[in-house]
Amino acid sequence: MSEIESVSAALGVPAGSARVPVCGVQLAVAREGSGPPVVCLHAIGHGGGDYAGLAAALRSRYEVIRIDWPGHGRSGSDAQPPSAQRYAELLDAVMARLQIVEPIVIGNSIGGAAAIIHASRRPVRALVLCDPGGLVPVSALVRGICAAFAWFFRAGERGAPWFGRAYAVYYRWVVLPARPAALRRARIVAAGYASAGLLRRAWASFGRRDADLRAVAESLETPIWCAWARRDRVIPLALCRASIRRMRHARLSRFDGGHSAFMEQPEAFLREFLDFAAALDVPQAGAEPAVT
Repeated sequence: MSEIESVSAALGVPAGSARVPVCGVQLAVAREGSGPPVVCLHAIGHGGGDYAGLAAALRSRYEVIRIDWPGHGRSGSDAQPPSAQRYAELLDAVMARLQIVEPIVIGNSIGGAAAIIHASRRPVRALVLCDPGGLVPVSALVRGICAAFAWFFRAGERGAPWFGRAYAVYYRWVVLPARPAALRRARIVAAGYASAGLLRRAWASFGRRDADLRAVAESLETPIWCAWARRDRVIPLALCRASIRRMRHARLSRFDGGHSAFMEQPEAFLREFLDFAAALDVPQAGAEPAVT
């Protein structure tokens, strides 16, 4: 394994996890615990390892399924560029392949956007949206911001010497500023150059018209919990609040952090997740598990 592959794998699901072939991609999938299924979807440039702490806390009550997106962690590469639409297509396929029935789906950032699309096409028990993409109008300003981020990550893709330091500052002060995420943040930063190409292509997709998922999200009949990091400057809550208010079965919680409450405030997130799941009348451990 090359150094680039090694730092990327360190972000992903555990070594030895299954590789599931779907849509021409080998997706690494970790499954642990027993009970109702909870599917965890990570942000771009991250990996299924983001949810390691949450999986450890939940596996006595739920089956936790973590997925590495293509080119991330231990998954293979994809001939198609990253986007919420593509990731939703892969999610549809892997859920069908593994016979995961009506899961609770937790999605962060692009993972949240993919979860919204998936829920519009397949039955899910509930959505947990952690600072998801898709809830902001794709205006000229948003397209300009996306283009600026794409330029930034293109510099990393070509190996610009200043990119590593800038990426570290970006993660320390913007994306994952909270102390509980420090170790995870360091690993993500270490993979910055390896992730830059994926990040560049993903940010280009965020400026497309089909990145606006407000109408899709607002049409969903499933219960939704929006768990927002209140210091998010990448996807600010203020720009998404109107859409959240129009969602038919949504509730909102705010946590201290920059983009990923489950890593930045893990104990508080876990408490609220368990309250949310209990209100769904999801059967707990000891009941007949979902078909997997």
